[in-house]
Amino acid sequence: MGTEHELIAVRADGSAPPYEGPGGIRALLDWFAGRGWEPVLEDGHPIALTRGDSQITIEPGGQFELAAPPFRSDLELVTQLREHSQDLARAGQELGLSWLSSGLRPFGRRDDIGWMPKQRYNVMRAYMPTVGTRGLDMMLRTATVQTNLDFADEPDAAAKMRVLQSVSSILTALWANSSIVEGQVTEFQSARAWIWRDTDSARSGLLPFVFTRDSLFADYTEWALDVPMYFVHRGGYLPVTGLTFRQFMQAGWNGHRATRSDWALHLSTLFPEVRLKKYLEVRGADCGSMAMNAALAPLTRAISYDATARDAAWALTAKATFAERVQLADEVPRSGLSATLRGTPLLSLARELVAIAQDGLARLEPAAVSLLDPVAEIAATGHTQADRAGAAWRKAVTTTDKIAALTQPF
Repeated sequence: MGTEHELIAVRADGSAPPYEGPGGIRALLDWFAGRGWEPVLEDGHPIALTRGDSQITIEPGGQFELAAPPFRSDLELVTQLREHSQDLARAGQELGLSWLSSGLRPFGRRDDIGWMPKQRYNVMRAYMPTVGTRGLDMMLRTATVQTNLDFADEPDAAAKMRVLQSVSSILTALWANSSIVEGQVTEFQSARAWIWRDTDSARSGLLPFVFTRDSLFADYTEWALDVPMYFVHRGGYLPVTGLTFRQFMQAGWNGHRATRSDWALHLSTLFPEVRLKKYLEVRGADCGSMAMNAALAPLTRAISYDATARDAAWALTAKATFAERVQLADEVPRSGLSATLRGTPLLSLARELVAIAQDGLARLEPAAVSLLDPVAEIAATGHTQADRAGAAWRKAVTTTDKIAALTQPF
């Protein structure tokens, strides 16, 4: 398994760092490049870094993302995350940046955030307002933690995809950590999840065929073929309007014919709650404390790799209709663990899910079970990261206090 997490950087006044200038995102990329990371350039701008199987990328609003290499052991994965955290701490001290434990940038408005100079973001920036009301907020303001899990074959992928999508809203509620919007504590547990509910329904959310069919590869392909395209890459990103990939394959576009690399690029622009590529990507959690970021991989691995845990986790929601699953996904951003599914409190389901994961992980990697302690505490108390952040924010007086209330610990 692997993990990806996006961290939000702020300057001393709470503002978002621009790309250029002292303490900017380019300076941050240069800091890592000076320590062995290889820069990836686009139009002369560093936009990413690589080192072995690890990758650092920047999201549209400067969110700083680490894509960790794959590991067989949760403990090895956590060691890598801690090493990266130490590098971020040193970089932040030198560049005047703090790292927030939050799924949404809490300071300022969307228009206060500068865009990063990546070609594909320019295309998406123009497209998003045509298909939803919150796509630009998703791009500029949100931050997530994700887990990537491999599979052996189609039946294995289908079983894992089914259970991971079935508990997606439970994970969103457990990891909820974006209650502060534009400087105010709001009614949301996960404003990030709420933003995703009206970003682009054609390419995000839950997939109905996952719950009823085993032909995952064919079904996912058929679904992806009919999702509208963003762009093709021919020496640069060329925006494509009103064309599905199926139509591109059948008739081409502006003299261009579809290629395998076009298909791979298209798959990277799909955002369901669990995404299928050469691995499964679990996408429903807010970024939070490093302990919570580290807990997502062992929990999702336990309920998908261990057959007994997988069956038990699936049984938690197996009787729910697809409409009920969608209703729950709509309710969770505000209600969090207080939401209900078929009359059962989500907090009760969350407690069962954590217990199932602890049991499964004890069989897979006993020494890693303690990594689930932070999420077990949330399930036991019902007190989420969003609740804690909101309480700390209300007590904070100065901007420095507010940054300290949400600063990512190292």
